[in-house]
Amino acid sequence: MVPRLDPVSGPNTDFDPVEVAALQPEEVEAARDAALSAIAAAGDLEALKQVRIDHTGDRSPLALANREIGALPPQARKEAGQRVGQARGAVQQALAQRQQVLEAEHEERMLVEETVDVTLPTDRVPAGARHPVTTGSELIADIFVAMGWEVAEGPVLEAEWLNFDALNLGPDHPARTMQDTFWTDPADDHLVLRTHTSPVQARTMLSRQPPIYVVCPGRVFRTDEYDATHSPVFHQVEGLAVDRGITMAHLKGTLDHFASAMFGEGITTRFRPSYFPFTEPSAEVDLICFVCRGVDSDDCRTCRGEGWIEWGGCGVVNPRVLHACGIDSEVYSGFAFGMGIDRTLMFRHGIEDLRALFEGDVRFTTAFGAEL
Repeated sequence: MVPRLDPVSGPNTDFDPVEVAALQPEEVEAARDAALSAIAAAGDLEALKQVRIDHTGDRSPLALANREIGALPPQARKEAGQRVGQARGAVQQALAQRQQVLEAEHEERMLVEETVDVTLPTDRVPAGARHPVTTGSELIADIFVAMGWEVAEGPVLEAEWLNFDALNLGPDHPARTMQDTFWTDPADDHLVLRTHTSPVQARTMLSRQPPIYVVCPGRVFRTDEYDATHSPVFHQVEGLAVDRGITMAHLKGTLDHFASAMFGEGITTRFRPSYFPFTEPSAEVDLICFVCRGVDSDDCRTCRGEGWIEWGGCGVVNPRVLHACGIDSEVYSGFAFGMGIDRTLMFRHGIEDLRALFEGDVRFTTAFGAEL
């Protein structure tokens, strides 16, 4: 027996969409108006962000109403969809317009609140200054480079032979003792902290052939006491010229030019006989007092009535030094000189205590500015 089938029922044309409360026109309009009021009341971007979440997020009234459209019969969905879509569109448009207005207000407020007066003095971070020893060394190098010389450099940890033997300081010379020299361990390495920049001159003569004109500024080490006029670490500048026919007259003219460039026009030098193992003949170099110029020197506190100030040492290069460095002393001769950069700066700037150059007080360094 074939079972009887009930006829399929047709669509429910009598369903009233207003029974879905969220889709009623007055509810949709109320949700839209509430959103528009909240958008208009948002005073800043952060408040507008919260309004966006509350009125366009997944749990907002209009979003929930949009979900209910699927529960309606097909003939009712179009009208409800248009109603909700128009409301949501109005809210999105109002959000975009308010976003634009608030962003403009925010930028304008930032321009006012964060304005920087570029005319104010920049003293919040004080400007630094280069150390006078650095700028002084560069100034000395520039003086000799302008004369056609070259600047030579070498290591501060130096071989014993270059620091002493090559410069005619024999094994029994007192400068080799611990009283003057910092030796390194182990002693078999024969290394010292250089006691002068003369090893740079030796290295230069060993590496090239004359003519040689080099100036050698650098840091040197001796076991001196640390006081107002001495330091175990200080700075020297030494010069070397090796060529055919070099005489003491060339040395005198070079140092006179150097003195006038450092201390002013008219400052000259004088030589006093002396002894250095690496020069023969040798001389002490004195500056005419740059304060009293040797006139009425009795009352001068700088030269203490002498009219001259001791500056450094110099002389004609000893032929033994030339021979040790592979230069024919029968063909070439030369001169060398050396003086302390620190002492020169003390003369030039009236610095009374050598320790001011080494103690790192920024107030001292700043006084010299960026350059000498």
